[in-house]
Amino acid sequence: MPDLHGREALLAAVEARLATGGGVALHGPPGIGRSALLDAVADRAAARGELVLRLRPARGERTLAYSGVADLVRQVPADAVAALAPAPRRSLAALSQGRPSRTGAPALARRLVLPELLARCARATPVLLVLDDVQWLDPESAELIGFAMRRRPGPRVRVAAAERRPGRSRAVRLCPAPVLELAVPPLSPDDLTALLESRGLPCRTASRLHQDSGGNPFLALELGGAVVPGAAWRPAPLPENVRDLARERLAGLSAAVRRTLLTAALATEPTITLLLRAGRDEAAGELRAAVAAGVVEVAGERIRFTPPLLGRVLADETPAAERSGVHAELAAAAYDPVEALRQQALRTARPDAAVAGGLAAAAGRCALRGADRTAAELYLLAADRCPPELAADRLDWLVTAARTAITGGVPAVAGRAAEAVLTADAPPAHRVRARLVLLDLAGQALSEMGETFAAALAEAGDDPELAAPVRLRLTFAAFLAGDLEAAAAEARRAEEAARLAGDPTIEAMALTIIASIQRVRGVACWRDSLDRALALPATPAPDWLHYGPHYMAARFALFDDRLDEARAELLALLAVAEHDRVGEARVEVLRSLSEVATRAGRCQEALRYGHRAARAAQEAGLSPGPTWYTAAVAELAGGSLAAAAGFARRGIRSSRQEGDGLYLRRNLHALAQAEVRSGDTRAAVATLRRLHDLEAEAGSADPMIVRRRADLAAALALSGEHREAAATLELARAGGAAALAGYLDRAAAVVASESGQADAAAGLATVAARRFEVSRQPVEQAHALLVLAGAERRRRRYAAARQAIDRALALFRAAEARPWIAEAERMLTRTEGTPEQGLTSTELRIAGMVRAGASNREIANRLYLSVKTVEATLTRVYRKLGVRSRTQLLSALPGLPVGEITNRS
Repeated sequence: MPDLHGREALLAAVEARLATGGGVALHGPPGIGRSALLDAVADRAAARGELVLRLRPARGERTLAYSGVADLVRQVPADAVAALAPAPRRSLAALSQGRPSRTGAPALARRLVLPELLARCARATPVLLVLDDVQWLDPESAELIGFAMRRRPGPRVRVAAAERRPGRSRAVRLCPAPVLELAVPPLSPDDLTALLESRGLPCRTASRLHQDSGGNPFLALELGGAVVPGAAWRPAPLPENVRDLARERLAGLSAAVRRTLLTAALATEPTITLLLRAGRDEAAGELRAAVAAGVVEVAGERIRFTPPLLGRVLADETPAAERSGVHAELAAAAYDPVEALRQQALRTARPDAAVAGGLAAAAGRCALRGADRTAAELYLLAADRCPPELAADRLDWLVTAARTAITGGVPAVAGRAAEAVLTADAPPAHRVRARLVLLDLAGQALSEMGETFAAALAEAGDDPELAAPVRLRLTFAAFLAGDLEAAAAEARRAEEAARLAGDPTIEAMALTIIASIQRVRGVACWRDSLDRALALPATPAPDWLHYGPHYMAARFALFDDRLDEARAELLALLAVAEHDRVGEARVEVLRSLSEVATRAGRCQEALRYGHRAARAAQEAGLSPGPTWYTAAVAELAGGSLAAAAGFARRGIRSSRQEGDGLYLRRNLHALAQAEVRSGDTRAAVATLRRLHDLEAEAGSADPMIVRRRADLAAALALSGEHREAAATLELARAGGAAALAGYLDRAAAVVASESGQADAAAGLATVAARRFEVSRQPVEQAHALLVLAGAERRRRRYAAARQAIDRALALFRAAEARPWIAEAERMLTRTEGTPEQGLTSTELRIAGMVRAGASNREIANRLYLSVKTVEATLTRVYRKLGVRSRTQLLSALPGLPVGEITNRS
């Protein structure tokens, strides 16, 4: 089956149209996936036993008369041909050889051969014509096929046709009525990510590849194969087949249109007004032609190539003299003197001291006013135009360009400038600063940068000013990998070096990491470390804000359910983080705001912040694992369980790819929550056990782990593993903290309820609900009320159960917790139905499977239990229901559907 990530809805629309007859005309640019869709349609039709006739002409066949219809006729079954009269058979034989009949038959009679043949085939089985790339179909074949379709062949003869661009309408003319016209759109970033993952490409490349390819799957896969491992910032070279495709898209344009597009490609921010100022007087009309050809999109004044690589290819393959002339026109047309200077400098790559100095001076002015992106590009351009006598200045400009590009959100400029420093005969200080830029570009993949770390430490030597930032990044690498011992040691070294160097910002960040590690390991003095960090006059740049003590203080407040405090601090930080052009600090603050909103019962706000963070991370090319975790948590509260599981699974894969142990564990926890709430408790138990093993390997003692252990205990109880559930809960309570008492009480209520101790369960659930009410966590409070309702139902106090569910529903609705609302409504429906005689979830499942006719061994195999456990459970069921046999069990729970029993957890 072809790869159809993101095409499910489109394929369903095609199938629905063809199911009732008629045709479908698809259109879209090369590589967009038209052929994959047609292949899927053809494969499904063939699997249903339909006759599928496929045709995909090549460019050179357009001039070969009747070549298309000849290929089509040769696929028709021989018995259908044999059933024709002699004269039509002779005409058909001529067509199968790619020539018209020479028998002298009337033109109408020759045209009627194909419709008659298709009609005969359709009497035996439905017929589907799959016609791809019909823009290359020869006119004679197109006329014969179009004529056959205009003869109204009936609902058993259908056509799925595809061409590159709309407006030619050949695909429509080749289809029988009614015709559904559909554009094959670009893939969304999420769908493209899934496609790239299925081909073994890392998640983190998806954002860049989506931008470079414009969502075109063929282009994305081709460009993905050219990505340089370990250098996510480096633009992928364009493979030759991608260049060929771009040349083909541009080849049909007139010289005037191409010149206008070249002007747009070389402009920093192309607009229609800029093109007019640059002398392209007919820009509006020429852009309309380019839009019709699918080369650009125009939104108001803004012009964008679709995909962007078309502008790159156009500029690359234009002679230097012509490019120089366009740069001169753009320099004259520019509003901003800095842009005019940039365009003048781009006219030639020859070294020029005056030009280089002017560019560097302009870059400095841009940096002073906060235009870091422009400053970085100008510094790099100055270095490129630098003559040998200014070699020392060139190195200064490159280092400044690299660091400024980081804060300006231009990773390609940062990486190129840093590597230029490392290939030059630069002093150690310059080399260390260049390596720091490459480390920062690695993001969550710091564990892969061992050689860079080693070289930076060697070059830093005994200089604490150079060593401190290297040690700080080594701390982050160890922390992300889950090696807390190494992280703590490096943080101490970074703190000491920063203190010697008089750098309070790095000292504060090192202390903040130390506080985080102490908290994770359960060391009580973490508050002292954080207070020391907060007392320092640290001024982290916007892109380092999320490593500072104020952000960590907000995170700790979130972990401890001091939600108002956390939200206030995070909103203040967001105002600063919005200036982070790289986006990482902004992403982290948005993620934390989403988590705060989830806990506080503002579920739709949580979704907005969570998805905003995911988009920002994608646009910045950041590691997606953390933002996918946040999106999963938000979806669990206010979106959908399926979406939550999807985000969590993608986060797991991404975190594994990048060696991020912290967010691997967090995404596993989110997935387990989605699984248990979807009823797949066995899968949830397996996921939580994997999580437990990873936490043991990491040596983590974070009190927050107690929540995960509590979830494991509850899931084990729901799966019938009561003894292990009790032991797990006891372990969780041993490491519990006051802020986690509500989670522990709720988990204990589940364990008690599933173990047949409904009275104890009701008391524990009531206490848990009160705790969450006090901490102002309405969603968690309502969840505890659902557990209380289950216990009350097992106590046969159905009115009390309904009352608890009603209270939970009111809280869920106020919080707009949509998946929880659906769950509570289902529970209310069951409670208002037939009483369940106090059976636990496991007992109900087994009773339902017995009613369905399953043997004890079959039940054991399906539920992954031993036969003895099934027998013991059935004994308890018989005792509770007052029956003695399977036969009596059939009538003991009347009115409760078997499926409802077996699917509950």
